[in-house]
Amino acid sequence: MNFQQLRIIRETVRRGFNLTEVANALFTSQSGVSKHIKDLEDELGVELFTRKGKRLLGLTEPGKELVVMVERMLLDAGNIKRLAEQYSNVDAGQLTVVTTHTQARYALPKVVAAFKQAYPRVVLHLHQGSPQEIVQMLLDGEADIGVATEALADVPELASFPYYGWQHAVVVPAGHPLEAVQPLTLEAIAAHPVITYHEGFTGRTRIDKAFAQAGLKPDVVMSALDADVIKTYVELGLGVGILASMAFSPQRDPGLRQLDSSHLFPENVTRIAVRRGHYLRGFAYRFIELCAPELTEAAVADAVGGTAG
Repeated sequence: MNFQQLRIIRETVRRGFNLTEVANALFTSQSGVSKHIKDLEDELGVELFTRKGKRLLGLTEPGKELVVMVERMLLDAGNIKRLAEQYSNVDAGQLTVVTTHTQARYALPKVVAAFKQAYPRVVLHLHQGSPQEIVQMLLDGEADIGVATEALADVPELASFPYYGWQHAVVVPAGHPLEAVQPLTLEAIAAHPVITYHEGFTGRTRIDKAFAQAGLKPDVVMSALDADVIKTYVELGLGVGILASMAFSPQRDPGLRQLDSSHLFPENVTRIAVRRGHYLRGFAYRFIELCAPELTEAAVADAVGGTAG
């Protein structure tokens, strides 16, 4: 058994048993993928996949057990490399953080600036993606740390920690009729077109739930992935904006007005997550602690299953 075979087994499962996609992902040929699978089955003396002709349909029982071991072996292989780097070059290396646009734009700039000042020799890769993409990158070992509001707390393979709480804000163009509605109500908002986040981003589920519990269905005329786009179209008068409160600034957005809506929507909690069993370099723990000082290296290492330096 070799690591190429292990990677092929993992990718075959993750890509729905489509060997063409597996071959493309691993920069090899479909016939090469098939040969590696057949060689491994011959070596082990059991079939790992159910088949219909030459097509793979799923995993056999021994195949299901093997996949769990393969994931662990590939995770540990990456951990060994990171462990060696930690002791050979303590303050240099690479840290990959994956997050949403809102967090990258409004929550992380001060953290990133402080981190780069403390670790100038660490290459920081800041990727943006959807909550589902963030989860997948963490599970695949392609990212060290994930930051998002949705999805992270629901995956047992991830250890997640509260970062900070925030609420949604309602913004309108200056002079909008809703400025005169006090206290603001969901009914009053629902009487106007609404512009907010795309489904699955930045607490959109909680916005929809608040309206649904009030027996209302707002007319969402436009949805976007980030607050800057929402604010642009709100300022054009196309609708009432509902966005993350930290995305609004009177100085930065002089043409808009934020209305008091703290009583309308529940608090959201942005979380920091890492994969359980993933070896974190010392500077990764420092990044997390810069986000939330109470998340000390010892506390995070204990939850992740690592070792505090």
